[in-house]
Amino acid sequence: MDSLVEENYLKALFYLSDGHGGVNTNALARKLDVKMPTVTSMMRKLAAKGLVDYQKYKPLGLTITGKRKAATIIRKHRLTEMFLVEKMGFGWEEVHDIAEQIEHVDSPAFFRKMDEILGHPLFDPHGSPIPDRDGKIHRKAYRALSECEQGDRLKLMAVTDSSNSFLKFLNGKQLALDTGIDVISVESYDGSMTVSYDKRQEVFSKSVCDKLLVTKSGNA
Repeated sequence: MDSLVEENYLKALFYLSDGHGGVNTNALARKLDVKMPTVTSMMRKLAAKGLVDYQKYKPLGLTITGKRKAATIIRKHRLTEMFLVEKMGFGWEEVHDIAEQIEHVDSPAFFRKMDEILGHPLFDPHGSPIPDRDGKIHRKAYRALSECEQGDRLKLMAVTDSSNSFLKFLNGKQLALDTGIDVISVESYDGSMTVSYDKRQEVFSKSVCDKLLVTKSGNA
């Protein structure tokens, strides 16, 4: 890749499309906080390199080559996050910004060694799948806590928000991945949930529950 900016565009397209499907130009501009003419100019540049399918007034999409490059960037980011947590003792709330910088390092040998030292992890510290060397992502069929019902016995497997503020909130609630969660009740008015875990009982808003991905206990 020629620039950090180009890599960020590919990564943003990948996230917005969830790995497939078309992306609205406005949505891409909002995610990257840039103006529409800037997005259009970059799409033409990436299309000329065979990385993006770009046609005026039509949804944007990554080519096969573009998807592979985007997945490689995401792989480097998530491996770095795991390395920082597992080998350097960082908290899961501290690693995103550091990984944003390291993901642009162009050294396959560096990341192969990192992967080897970690024992080839499948997920990052936030439960997100790490793409393999071919750019394939093996997703798990988790569901949001907000989709669950009273009486469900669950395990927290991932979070969809890896922002510092959200992870600090979870730290304050002493809630981490692999924690068993029991749904005590669901408030019909606003979707808030009363849950118990590790001898604690908490009430979480629907917006929080939307960001917690779980599986039924025993199905992890």
